[in-house]
Amino acid sequence: MMLLTIIAPPKMEEPLVDWLLMQPDIKGFTSQVAYGHGSGHEMSLAEQVSGRRRQVTFWIELEKIKAESILVDLKQVFLGTGLHYWLLPLSESGSV
Repeated sequence: MMLLTIIAPPKMEEPLVDWLLMQPDIKGFTSQVAYGHGSGHEMSLAEQVSGRRRQVTFWIELEKIKAESILVDLKQVFLGTGLHYWLLPLSESGSV
């Protein structure tokens, strides 16, 4: 299993939620407001003063082949929108 993390600008939250919900390989996901810090982010003057930029983080647990397929589509559909992602192997997951 893999964990796909996507970081999105606030304006992309709803389009990304809609797109993720339409993907047959995604059974569910988690999202949360997060803040980006550092020089790697384009920031407004207000964000520069506060030292942070609002973002939305999505976590999606998928089988490796499905995660790779989702990433191919994501890169095409959301090209140029400022999404950032990473894909990590999960050593374990479950519910209790």
